[in-house]
Amino acid sequence: MDAIDTRILNILQKNARTPLKAIAEQVFLSSPAVSARIERLEAAGLIRGYSAQISGEALGYQIKAFISMQIEPSQKPDFYPYIESVPNVMECCCVTGDYSMLIKVCFHTTQELDQFINRLDRFGRTRTQIVFSTPVEYRGVPVPEEEI
Repeated sequence: MDAIDTRILNILQKNARTPLKAIAEQVFLSSPAVSARIERLEAAGLIRGYSAQISGEALGYQIKAFISMQIEPSQKPDFYPYIESVPNVMECCCVTGDYSMLIKVCFHTTQELDQFINRLDRFGRTRTQIVFSTPVEYRGVPVPEEEI
């Protein structure tokens, strides 16, 4: 990976719909050369996919929360398929510390969140933090750029 690849990654991470021609102009290459580089970055697993950033609030998801969960290793084979099946789970990470899982969720109401937490009780102890605001939205993975 060179400086041009890192620049392409940063451009796509900011807006995956940036036209090839616009990317080519920014990195001083032809559109076919940029396309080939993007295909190579995808094949190497650096680009795993493309998605839209959707406003949860606009869809009525007023409650965003982080749930820390203490779960025994023997519970994981049952827990993983369950947590993956819940559409309100935005992300679930296995972490270190007093709790072994960190789950990011969104719900329309606190009642829905409460019902979900009650269903989680069969897997282990939880601690929930409701988000008041998000001063820094998800902004992607830092890809340090060099001069082109």
